[in-house]
Amino acid sequence: MQKYLKLLRVFFSIILLAGMSFLFLDFTSSTGTAWYRRLTYLSFVPSLDLFIQSLIHGLALTAWGWLAVLILTLLFGRIYCSFLCPLGVLQDIISFLSRKSTLRKRPFRYKYSKPLNWVRYPILIITLVSLAVTGTLLVNLLDPYSHFGRIMADLFRPVYIYGNNLLAALLEKAGSYLLYPVDIIAGNPLTLIVPVIVLILLLSLATTQGRMYCNSVCPVGTTLGLISGIALFRPTIDKTACTKCGQCVQKCKAQCINIKAQKIDNTRCVGCFNCVRICDTGALRYRLTLPGKSDAQNIESDPEDMETVSKVAASGLGPMAESILKEEPEAPRTQDTDRSKRRFIAESVTALVALSGLEAWADEDGDEENKASREDAAMKKLKAERRVPVCPPGSLSLRHFTYTCTACHLCVSACPTGVLRPTFLEYGLIGIGQPRMDYNTSFCNQNCTRCGEVCPTGAILPLTAEQKTTVQIGRVNFIAANCTVTKQETACGSCAEHCPTKAVRMVPYKGFLTIPSTDTSLCLGCGACQFACPVPEKNAIFVLSNREHLTAVPPEEEVIEYEEQTEFPF
Repeated sequence: MQKYLKLLRVFFSIILLAGMSFLFLDFTSSTGTAWYRRLTYLSFVPSLDLFIQSLIHGLALTAWGWLAVLILTLLFGRIYCSFLCPLGVLQDIISFLSRKSTLRKRPFRYKYSKPLNWVRYPILIITLVSLAVTGTLLVNLLDPYSHFGRIMADLFRPVYIYGNNLLAALLEKAGSYLLYPVDIIAGNPLTLIVPVIVLILLLSLATTQGRMYCNSVCPVGTTLGLISGIALFRPTIDKTACTKCGQCVQKCKAQCINIKAQKIDNTRCVGCFNCVRICDTGALRYRLTLPGKSDAQNIESDPEDMETVSKVAASGLGPMAESILKEEPEAPRTQDTDRSKRRFIAESVTALVALSGLEAWADEDGDEENKASREDAAMKKLKAERRVPVCPPGSLSLRHFTYTCTACHLCVSACPTGVLRPTFLEYGLIGIGQPRMDYNTSFCNQNCTRCGEVCPTGAILPLTAEQKTTVQIGRVNFIAANCTVTKQETACGSCAEHCPTKAVRMVPYKGFLTIPSTDTSLCLGCGACQFACPVPEKNAIFVLSNREHLTAVPPEEEVIEYEEQTEFPF
C-alpha cells in the first residue's frame, strides 16, 4: 500500500489542477457556479476569508474548507501542498519536466538543506500583522491560490483563446463551425508584472530547489508546517533498517531529509510520498506516530510560536472585521446618511453646477478670472474623482473590497461581458492587481450576478437578481461641452438608448436636436452609457465611483391604459 501513495497523490492532484485551470481559462461562461464553489472549497486562504466575511455579514456559514484543511494537516501532515494546492501541483509539473529535460548533462538530484526559519516565520508574522494595516496586500503577493489564478487568467488564458481562434479558423476553412473566434481584450500591460515575476521565480526555484517557495516564502505552507510537525501520520525512518543509501534524499523535493542524522523535518515535508516509494528496504514509511513515541524522527513544534501566531492573527483580523461590520451599504437613504455620502452628493452637485455654467449667479462681482479659476478647480476635482476605480456590485465599498480581495482574478475570468479588468496601481499599492470595472472595454449587465457567485473570498458578496437592480456602484456624469451634439451639432443618443434605468434621457436642445439629461438617483453605475458613447476617450459621459455603494431609486414603470371595447372594433 505504501508504494501506491504517490500514485494516489498524482491522480488527485492532476484532476484538481485540470479543474482549477479550466475555471480560469473558460471563456464561454458555460461552467456552472456550483463548480466554482466545489473546486475552491478547500483553497485555504479564500475559504478562511469567506468564512470571516460570512460571520461579519450574517451569511450562511458554508465556508468550512479552511477548517477541513487544518484537520487533514493534523491527521496526515501537509498533504494540502501536494494534493490540493494548484500552485504546488504546478511546481511539481515544472520540476518533473526539468528533470526529464534532455538539456541536462547529468541526472538532477535533490539534497538536504537546512530550514530557513529566519525567513519563513518572520514572513508569516508580518503577513498576519499587516492584515490590520494594509488588508490583504501581502496576502495578494504571497498567497499561492492568488498567484495561480493570476498566472492562469493573465498569462495562460490569452494563449488559450489564441489557440481556440487559430483552431476555429482552420476548422472554418474545412467547412466546420464547431468553434468560434473570441476577441482577446487587451489590458494594461503593467498588470502582467506581478504574474510574470512570480512565474519566473517559480520556474527558477522549482527546477533547482524543489519546493523552496512553499517552505520559505508561502505563509500558508509555514502555517500548515507548524501543524504538520505534530501530525498523527508522518513519514518516519527506522534507523535499524536504514542503510543510508541516500535515495530518499535525492527524491525529496522539500529537501527536508537529513540522512546523516536519519531525521525528517516534518514541518517542511509536503507529503509527496516520493521518499516512501523509492525506499527499497522499507526503512522510510508513512506511519502512525502516537504522542510520546515519535522520538528522534519528529521535529518539535514550539508552542510559544504557535501562541504568538494565533494572537497576531486575532489582532490583525479584528480591526478589519470591525470596520467592515460598520458598513451598511444596502440600507435605504435616510436622514441619517453618513458624512461621506453627503460629501459625494455635494461634490457631484458642485461639479454639475460648475460644468453646466449655472454658477454665474454666485459671481456677484462678475470677476471672470475668479470664475475661470473656480471652473479649473472643479475640473481638476472631477478628474481626480475619475481616477477612483469603480469596484464590482456586491463589494459594498472601496474599503471592504481592497481589504478583502486577494486579486485571484477568478471574477475577471468568469465575467461574461469582460467589464472586470485587472488593475496595476489604480487602487493604490494596497489594492495592486485587484479588478475594477472598465467601462471603456464593456459594461455590466443589469441582470448578471456571476462575479458575486464565483468570488471565493467574500470580497464580492452574492446578490440576488432583484438586489442587483438597485445597487448603485457609481453615478453618471455628463459634460455637455464634450458631447457630439454640442461640438458637431450632430444627432446622437447612444447613451440614452443603452441606459437600462432611464438615468440618461434625451431632452430638446436646438431645433430637431436632443441632448442627454441625467438623473443620478436612478443610475446604477453599470457603464452602458460610457461604453456606448462614440466620443474618443469617453469624455462626454462617464461613471464616477461610489466609495460606498448606495441604493438607487427604482425607475417608475409606465402604465399603459387600455380602453375597454364594448363592441367589435371592425
